[in-house]
Amino acid sequence: MSWIITKYALTAAVVVLVSEAAKRSDRLGGFIAALPLITLLTLIWLYIERQSAEKIANHAWYTFWYVLPTLPMFLAFPRLLARIGFWPTLLACVAITVVCFGLFAVVLQRFGIALL
Repeated sequence: MSWIITKYALTAAVVVLVSEAAKRSDRLGGFIAALPLITLLTLIWLYIERQSAEKIANHAWYTFWYVLPTLPMFLAFPRLLARIGFWPTLLACVAITVVCFGLFAVVLQRFGIALL
């Protein structure tokens, strides 16, 4: 039980670090957020918990493919925010990401990469 609490605490600390850095500097906050810190922590947790090399490699592989369709959201968010407000922008970006992911999954399926 203490191990899972440690994992939660360290993972939450990363989120707090990003939000605190973003308060002080937009660029620094964005840079830290763009780093794959949560993915690296996840890979470390999987390794420490003695998951197979295949499982760890699969996590990295799928993370790469899942990140790509989220990128349009980062372009849409700043454009929509001033026009429609925070919460509608957030919902619109979720919808954009879902649509992009669905289309991306269909395209990748043709190349033998199954995301769904």
